[in-house]
Amino acid sequence: MYNICGCLVHAMPERVSEIVADIKATEGCEVHAQEEGRIVTTVEDTETRRASEIIMDMHQIPGVITITLTYHHFEPSGADAAASKTL
Repeated sequence: MYNICGCLVHAMPERVSEIVADIKATEGCEVHAQEEGRIVTTVEDTETRRASEIIMDMHQIPGVITITLTYHHFEPSGADAAASKTL
């Protein structure tokens, strides 16, 4: 399955650059925008971790106040997609 989540991260403004660096260093994560303590990110499943696990870990980054799921897309991929087409 292919899973992608759009998240809005609310952060302490003085920690934004550190938080952005931590998010960018995390496999499956991308940062798309940031402004005044808000960071727009996407989080995708990886080979070893689900997006939901990655998001929960992001809550532990120092300076993160809240993370809000704003978008979720889930669809078959690879073998799952091929199997769904034969049904």
